[in-house]
Amino acid sequence: ADLITLRGARLLGHADVVLHDALTDPALREFAPRARWIHVGKRGFCDSTAQTAINALLVRHAREVDLVVRLKGGDPSVFGRLEEELEALAAAGIDCEVVPGVTAAAGCAAYSGFPLTHRDHAQSVTFVTGHLKDGTVNLDWPALARSNQTVVFYMGIGAASEICRQMINHGLPSLTPAAVVRNGTLPDQQTLLAT
Repeated sequence: ADLITLRGARLLGHADVVLHDALTDPALREFAPRARWIHVGKRGFCDSTAQTAINALLVRHAREVDLVVRLKGGDPSVFGRLEEELEALAAAGIDCEVVPGVTAAAGCAAYSGFPLTHRDHAQSVTFVTGHLKDGTVNLDWPALARSNQTVVFYMGIGAASEICRQMINHGLPSLTPAAVVRNGTLPDQQTLLAT
């Protein structure tokens, strides 16, 4: 909860309705005590709210109240389906503001005690989805397996063995350092370091 931006906290303080993801910290409710909180979370391998339903809720509540906050557990522009929600609001003629947040990659790396970039070893960082909309992991493996970069796979635990296999098959040395972070930035964060 402490990682929310000042702008985000201010908007929560004025919110009438908060549509929040599964990964948002419940302590954030302190910032919006008068708001109606609606869970619209998505979790891998669990029942989730359909994106079309989330879009419809955003539009409906935006027409009924003064301020709706769509609260994400990270930065909405990084694998947060931001574009789909913006398109739905624009099609309904509803103005909105996007407030950036701390993306999982930055939060997980900082809380695990390692950098995403390093002058000697990783001059770039790439964010990649661990699964595509159709459930596959058909990615640009030759580009991802290049040296001198950090590759962050979001939502990739279900495809971890395939990701490792593809990275090695496309030239990444099998002894390359790797980490898996679970519940990043939360009190029960777990970090597994391996190759």
